[in-house]
Amino acid sequence: MLVVAALGGNALLRRGESPDQCVQRHHVAEAATALAKVAADHQLVVCHGNGPQIGMLALESESDDQLTEAFTLDVLGAQTQGMIGYWLVQELANAGLPGPVAAIVTQTRVDPGDPSFAAPTKPIGPLYDEQRAQELASAHTWSIAPDSGGWRRVVPSPAPLTLVEEAVIARLVAEGVTVVCGGGGGVPVVGEAGRLRGVDGVVDKDLTAAVLAAALGAERFVVLTDVPGVMRDFGTPDQELVRELRVADIEPGDYPAGSMGPKLAACADFVRRTGRPAAIGSLEDAALLVAGEAGTAVSL
Repeated sequence: MLVVAALGGNALLRRGESPDQCVQRHHVAEAATALAKVAADHQLVVCHGNGPQIGMLALESESDDQLTEAFTLDVLGAQTQGMIGYWLVQELANAGLPGPVAAIVTQTRVDPGDPSFAAPTKPIGPLYDEQRAQELASAHTWSIAPDSGGWRRVVPSPAPLTLVEEAVIARLVAEGVTVVCGGGGGVPVVGEAGRLRGVDGVVDKDLTAAVLAAALGAERFVVLTDVPGVMRDFGTPDQELVRELRVADIEPGDYPAGSMGPKLAACADFVRRTGRPAAIGSLEDAALLVAGEAGTAVSL
């Protein structure tokens, strides 16, 4: 069956780790091993996150004295797609994935009037203490917000409408190609007078992956993260895994907007569009998630 998997950017660079190439390549190799187990039995499409990576590039760009103008987030999003896509394609092949693998730099259409442009919510980049975050916000005109254990930069995150390259991805899938696409939610673009242009923002990769999964007719949509699934009473001694959730029981305010909230929203969107099941869980349990034997299952 066709499986669309959304791979979190924090799975490739974890909180507090140095953003060195060797660190990220190590995590990509681990991710590829888990994904290859899924691809051994199913047709696979992978969408990956880029929050830590695009935040790092944005800080470098804004701190570069040789530039008269910092690179915009759409351009940096394309850069991270190329970098992470290259790593994933190579490591999937190294993990013994059968058949061809290809990465595509993807554009995602968004509404230029999306309210997120006026109210940034998407966290990117590293975690800072409040004082350092305030200093950077002042120096670079950032919006910042508290995150688990500190503060991070937040940027506009418009809702995905469609993927420009959707038909190309569908053709590759029909030919049996394992596709890496929709990286970082895809480069956000708007259409004006028959022309596309990039906009300054970062689309949520889980929501983009759900839109793509529905468009491709995927039988299963899985969100891969660094926790076993949706946890009741998370962070307390009484926390426990929620094995099943129905869409009607998911309330937007019940889960953090910067972490589990978008993942559940993406699963619910896919389930509503298709009537087919989705799941959230640990990357290392990817094959079990697809089989319905681990994580949190989301259904009608």
